[in-house]
Amino acid sequence: MEYAEEEYLMISGIQHFKFCRRQWALIHVEQQWAENVHTVVGELMHKKAHDPYLTEKRKDIIIARALPVSSRELGVSGECDIVEFHKCEDGISLFGHRGLYSVYPVEYKKGKPKEAEEDKLQLAAQAMCLEEMFSTKIQEGAIFYGETKRREQVMISLELREEVKQMFQEMHQYYKRNYTPKVKRSKACNACSLKDICIPGLEKTISVKNYMAQKLKEDAE
Repeated sequence: MEYAEEEYLMISGIQHFKFCRRQWALIHVEQQWAENVHTVVGELMHKKAHDPYLTEKRKDIIIARALPVSSRELGVSGECDIVEFHKCEDGISLFGHRGLYSVYPVEYKKGKPKEAEEDKLQLAAQAMCLEEMFSTKIQEGAIFYGETKRREQVMISLELREEVKQMFQEMHQYYKRNYTPKVKRSKACNACSLKDICIPGLEKTISVKNYMAQKLKEDAE
């Protein structure tokens, strides 16, 4: 199955979806957003990575910044912070450049490496888009973390690829249905930039629908 361009979702949404399906729906289905210190720092890091000079060359490496990518198979589009093209003996050809090159995506993140896999899933999704665009195979990429100031190598495994496919399929289903999942409270709610919009504590006591019905009944009495 292939998606039409008007059906494309944002690649970056996969990290929201992995973190919390409700957060993803509030942002991407209901178009709600709120800034906190975490989102601002992350945005500044991406602006630094997305230099207006889109390409540069360092010896046998060509560096492309803010490279637009998409996939008809996954039905997604977005930008890669950095994509490095490393000169090699067995790779792809690039217009205007001699030789063959392998493709190496690099994603920039604030903070430090996480135990959860949302960052790895986003990088894997970017790699899968690049594979489709360049008709190549990408075995690995990297995530640069602002707190540690170093890259973490990520193998684009079969397990990551399968989870990316399954998650985007689920995201497309939610988006098509205009569906926002209910709250599933966790410790992560406290750090979420949407906690004042989501109001996770309300779901624990009573739903908005039941609350309104209860208030109307009280007023009628």
